[in-house]
Amino acid sequence: MNQQKMPPALLRLIVIFPNVLSYFLLFGLIIFVITNYETLKANNNLTVWLIFIVVLAPAALYTTFSIVKKIRAGHM
Repeated sequence: MNQQKMPPALLRLIVIFPNVLSYFLLFGLIIFVITNYETLKANNNLTVWLIFIVVLAPAALYTTFSIVKKIRAGHM
């Protein structure tokens, strides 16, 4: 079975674009929590939003590290 390979530029775009979106989401969450800190604290929702940030930040960083490692190794 002959499988066609994707061009590296397209593969990078497909992999990097969602990673960039995750950073936008992370920064949006941080700005949301900072601007609504008092309201979230008063409604006991601050913990939930901080958990979202704590989970998303390492995931975005790990994905970035993984992409850079694959690009340097020549897989993308």
